Amino acid sequence: MKSPFYFIIEPVGERYNNAKKVDDKELILNTEISNHEFINRQGIVKSIPLAYKTEIEVGDNVIVNHNIFRRWNDVKGRERNSRSFINEKTYLVQPDQVYAYKRFWEWKPVDGYCFVKPIKNDWKYSINPEKPLVGIIKYSSNYLKEGDLVGFTPNDEYEFVINGERLYRIMNKYITIKYEYQGNEETYNTSWAQSG
Repeated sequence: MKSPFYFIIEPVGERYNNAKKVDDKELILNTEISNHEFINRQGIVKSIPLAYKTEIEVGDNVIVNHNIFRRWNDVKGRERNSRSFINEKTYLVQPDQVYAYKRFWEWKPVDGYCFVKPIKNDWKYSINPEKPLVGIIKYSSNYLKEGDLVGFTPNDEYEFVINGERLYRIMNKYITIKYEYQGNEETYNTSWAQSG
């Protein structure tokens, strides 16, 4: 199956990531279908769009928008699939809903995006454990390189967990400043992102 304008992908694992292994037991974290935090966001490319040139190839793992695999309830309470759904193992994905791809064990963001690691808040009077609107570049598709300390605009960061590390996906145009890296910045990765 091929599409002129869409990627065709298959989810890695299940549609939802609702459970974590704790010792030899399984802990269910979420029972709602609407909570976006527990929706799988990783897939494998089965086909690339025929009408577009892309650096992504068949067989690459990709990070996609949370609405691809999501189920939802309509106004009558009936459970529905996303508009990307073809069957449980096949989904149509628009090119702007793919944010990164993995080839040869290395993640690369698609043009226009970067992934940023949050850092610990060093202000002793703050109750927020994470420094707002500042982070360290992990993956970049522009002139920034891994390890650069950057600032970004509010409400433009979207949380993803990639390889057990919590990262923010940010469009390159919302990176507003590159700071001088001091070397004492410590990344902030919550324990739940590392488990399972």
